[in-house]
Amino acid sequence: MKVDVVMPQMGESINEGTLLKWHKKKGDRVEKDEIIYEISTDKVDTEIPSPEDGILIDIKVFEQETVEVGTVVAVIETNGEAASVQTEEKKAETPSTTQVGGELIDIPMPKMGESIMEGTILKWHKKVGDKITRDEIIFEISTDKVDTEVPSPVDGTLAEILFGENSTVEVGVTIAKISSSGGIVKPKLEQDPVKDTPGKQEHEHKQEKKFTNIINQKQPIVTSNRFYSPLVLNIARTEGISMSELETIPGSGIGGRLSKNDLLNYIQSGKSGKVLFATSETVSNSSTPKQKSTSGQREEIIPMDNIRQRIMNHMLNSKNTSVHVSAMIEVDMSRIYNFIEKNRDAFANEGIKLTYMPFISFAVIKGLKEFPLMNTSIDGNNIVMKKYINLGIAVAVEPNGLIVPNIKNADERNIRGLAKSIADIGNRARTKKLVPDDIVDGTFSITNYGVFGSLFGTPIINQPEVGILGVGAVTKKPVVVENNGIESIAIKPMMYLSLSHDHRLVDGMLGGKFLKSVKETLENFDTNIV
Repeated sequence: MKVDVVMPQMGESINEGTLLKWHKKKGDRVEKDEIIYEISTDKVDTEIPSPEDGILIDIKVFEQETVEVGTVVAVIETNGEAASVQTEEKKAETPSTTQVGGELIDIPMPKMGESIMEGTILKWHKKVGDKITRDEIIFEISTDKVDTEVPSPVDGTLAEILFGENSTVEVGVTIAKISSSGGIVKPKLEQDPVKDTPGKQEHEHKQEKKFTNIINQKQPIVTSNRFYSPLVLNIARTEGISMSELETIPGSGIGGRLSKNDLLNYIQSGKSGKVLFATSETVSNSSTPKQKSTSGQREEIIPMDNIRQRIMNHMLNSKNTSVHVSAMIEVDMSRIYNFIEKNRDAFANEGIKLTYMPFISFAVIKGLKEFPLMNTSIDGNNIVMKKYINLGIAVAVEPNGLIVPNIKNADERNIRGLAKSIADIGNRARTKKLVPDDIVDGTFSITNYGVFGSLFGTPIINQPEVGILGVGAVTKKPVVVENNGIESIAIKPMMYLSLSHDHRLVDGMLGGKFLKSVKETLENFDTNIV
């Protein structure tokens, strides 16, 4: 009897799961309750056991694929007959999964989130001919949500690389092949855009042909060697943008490549030429830094890397969406400064690096509870009230990047918990270990430019939030203090906080009250709760 193994529902609100790893391969005998694969959901990562004794005769979902709850991921034959496996292998001659023995395994561009349609290859860690072990990192990718490292699903040898670094590829498209002594082969579809293609050049040529078919045929078609991702082509088709018009839109990608955001910004401008057009020098097909043709040869054109482009687009979108207003306040950090100086070593012995950030985060959380409109977003003419606090902490990533991972349900953590969480997301951001869930669903953000010595600044709101707190450096300075009606000058550790808020919803009164709440919490912090 055949038993379907399905993607389980790991919670009431969970609608899908990502298959992380197979512990068994096709043809293996499995026992009831034996772990056969691992999954990841929005809530939890977990191992899934076999529901019955038998033989794993078919695997339908592959590592790094995301599928809906209830989807059949594998089939187990409970009779355990070897003939059953042979029968299934004969059926596998049709376009479905097949058992392999030293054959090629397709490595697709993984789907890193529900809305992610494409990814950009940042770096190959292996070259053709290199030996690879299961779970060893083979390449890095960047998507609209996260940059991450992708491991090998099996042991083997890297046989082919179909797309080079800085190539943007649609989710599911094969980007490499691994020769393995065992494992699973991804089905080969007849319409695979990279089938029988030694590299990306032929794929780009097919994209141009595809574009000729999908764009309004009444428009003149212009021959082009510019690469367009499937997502860009689909948007252009939907919006009725002709090939000749598409060619005129400047791209911010490598070699002038047109990104989704470039096209959407152009569409929002009314397709009237309001977008600033780049020169032929900036829309060069070469991604190699080169000298600009100017008198004296004193300028150099350096293409932005993928992370910088995404930051740029995100910042432009925020400035064009929110009505930014900034307010600043000065805070006496004496109580917290003295506590940290006295207890730094004791916390370090517990593996906790004690800084100002956990205390500031705690004060912000308290302020968000007191003024819940600061913890909202705007959806059209509606205010979306968030009854949870996911606190974003901006992390600088070398050499020139920035990302804002979130501490989920931050209001459920004390100072120690916040300190550990801040250190954890910072470390994972810098080592590219974040997952898509880490950077979505934020409700309020903090950026600590003071770590670089800046006293204050005016940060840009992290969409779709309505506020962001900027933290300046704590510096000792002379201030006027009053004691029993007598004023004097004392040296105090002082800090500026700046709040950028969206004036569409948060007016000056609300922003000022929120800042004052954070200030009072910090200046009168009850260190006994730590």
